[in-house]
Amino acid sequence: MTSALLTDRYELTMIDAAIGSGQAERECVFEVFARSLPAGRRYGIVAGTGRLLELLRDFRFGDAELAWLRENRVVGAVALDWLANYRFTGSISGYREGEVYFPGSPMLVVQGGFAEAVVLETLVLSVLNYDSAVASAASRMVTAAQGRPLAEMGSRRASERAAVAAARAAFIAGFGATSNLEAGRNWGVPTMGTAAHAFTLLHDSEEAAFTAQVEALGAGTTLLVDTYDVRAAVELAVKVAGTGLGAVRIDSGDLPSQVAAVRAQLDSLGATGTKITVTNDLDEYAIAGLIASPVDSFGVGTSVVTGSGHPAAGLIYKLVAKRNDAGGWTSVAKKSIAKATVGGRKTPVRTLVDGIAAAETIYIGTTPEPSVDARSLLVPLVAGGTVDEAYLGPDGTALARSHRADAVAELPEDALRLSKGEPAIPTNYLTA
Repeated sequence: MTSALLTDRYELTMIDAAIGSGQAERECVFEVFARSLPAGRRYGIVAGTGRLLELLRDFRFGDAELAWLRENRVVGAVALDWLANYRFTGSISGYREGEVYFPGSPMLVVQGGFAEAVVLETLVLSVLNYDSAVASAASRMVTAAQGRPLAEMGSRRASERAAVAAARAAFIAGFGATSNLEAGRNWGVPTMGTAAHAFTLLHDSEEAAFTAQVEALGAGTTLLVDTYDVRAAVELAVKVAGTGLGAVRIDSGDLPSQVAAVRAQLDSLGATGTKITVTNDLDEYAIAGLIASPVDSFGVGTSVVTGSGHPAAGLIYKLVAKRNDAGGWTSVAKKSIAKATVGGRKTPVRTLVDGIAAAETIYIGTTPEPSVDARSLLVPLVAGGTVDEAYLGPDGTALARSHRADAVAELPEDALRLSKGEPAIPTNYLTA
């Protein structure tokens, strides 16, 4: 299925007008960056790159799309002919998926003719804004969990396609599993899930429900114990599954006291190896508040798929340079109040001190000498219109997950605090 109409009308009307002015093929450089992080956040996580690259391969205007554009008089005949032959032939570089970013970080750089590059704006931003928002929130939850497993289970709190994207982004950020099967099929994210309260309510008794689940899934399953009375349910769970019961799940109540009581009860019944997982509208703050409790794992829904209050990362797509008549590059930038941009072709590096990130240094119009104390941040993603397949599919997703762990490990300790603060490291611009 084509991704070409996952865009805004003005992307195409700009192409129509640029063809008329003779500027459609003028070589340009666009950047994706955030002017700022969500209020109080100290870093962001790049996510969505692998999804975007797959959508780019399918960005084609077929007969049905062209017919609709013609019938609705979106663009003229010349522009329709141009769109009929559209193939992105330029280059794209960017921060690796899973990389940490800060205000001003040029996380994606698109170079090509104006028309072929500007038409990608909405697609690029719709993918990266959502996925990066989810991954950034999920990364904070992973930090708060202090090594305890997290599962993403927010599919019912997002649109059907956003749910898949959210599961992938959370996995990249360090979650261990998702409830979403399509994310498992498409992206290789491990899936999990057992039963909801409806399963218990279906049966004539809680014992009958537990028995049916154990017979179907084995004693290692997770039994939901808060449909009626938690204490009675825990006793029944151990009676039915034995002391080898895998886990119990608590989805309501005053979790710290509830968890402590359940742990004591399980131990008294001999189920010392049975784990406790909690859900119930958790976010990074609630997770941090439960760290002193004997919780073994967490399931997170609404907060992760909504970016924990910031469902979009605030990324923008701006023209920063264009070819001049002499063949060189001319920097361009907005000067509008509160929305000014920094023009010019940029080379970002992460400056390190003893292996810890100290600054984001962005060179404008120049390329720095390689240094053991600076890590180059841009990698090629698309060359001559050809996508680097290393970043696609389950393998690309696993690669992004691994890189996120390495990138976060470089951050100073202050970056991992949940309290509000400034970006963990400064962004410095250096001009040739």
